[in-house]
Amino acid sequence: MFHIVLHFLVPAIIAALFYRKMLLKVWLIMIATMIVDLDHLLANPMYDPNRCSIGFHPLHSYMAVVIYVGLLFVPRVRLIAIGLVIHMALDYADCFI
Repeated sequence: MFHIVLHFLVPAIIAALFYRKMLLKVWLIMIATMIVDLDHLLANPMYDPNRCSIGFHPLHSYMAVVIYVGLLFVPRVRLIAIGLVIHMALDYADCFI
């Protein structure tokens, strides 16, 4: 449960710190990146509390993460990339908890 809260809280903090004038818009863009979790629908079972998402689901693969980090350098999609990188970092941290 705390993991899910972090997926909403961390983007809010980043938006508040760095994009104060567009806080709601930036936060919503970063929250929208949670659509990458649709790849969990391909797994059987869909949810396994002992499974690490990173490296298991297609949109959570190591290659996907490299692409998301690379997108940080493209200004037009930077907010999406930030949301994706935050999402992957939180999912990765969840692998150790």
